[in-house]
Amino acid sequence: MPSLRPFAPGDFDRWLPLWRGYQSFYKVDIPATTTAVTWRRLLDPAEPMRGVFALGDDGAPVGFVHTIDHRSCWTVGDYLYLQDLYVAESVRGRGHGRALIEHVYADAQARGIARVYWLTHESNATARALYDRVADRTGFIQYRKVFPDRAAS
Repeated sequence: MPSLRPFAPGDFDRWLPLWRGYQSFYKVDIPATTTAVTWRRLLDPAEPMRGVFALGDDGAPVGFVHTIDHRSCWTVGDYLYLQDLYVAESVRGRGHGRALIEHVYADAQARGIARVYWLTHESNATARALYDRVADRTGFIQYRKVFPDRAAS
């Protein structure tokens, strides 16, 4: 099982290349100001966001998971949204993604979370093969409305 560890304040320069790799995979370019705010939120214990690295054989980060806790009208317990999961292409298929998901599950259970869920793009066949083994596909379709004047700030 690959080693994992939570993000720490000095990790920005280790996280950023992975964050950019994730953006490249999804063909998006998140502004630097949003990236800076995201990093601060991931480290702030008052925020509902968390981040964990998957580590390579040399102890360097090779992947990450970002999660966000939130309330639900359907349960007493909170939900945990697994917003971002990324593993560097050079180490995919070695269990890092599964280890990150299993970590999220264990953390959620320990904290009394009622549900863990996430989204992925329908074209992400490699990740979906893993997700089909570790979770239930709901059949729900996402709809969204983006407000451009607020999305990047």
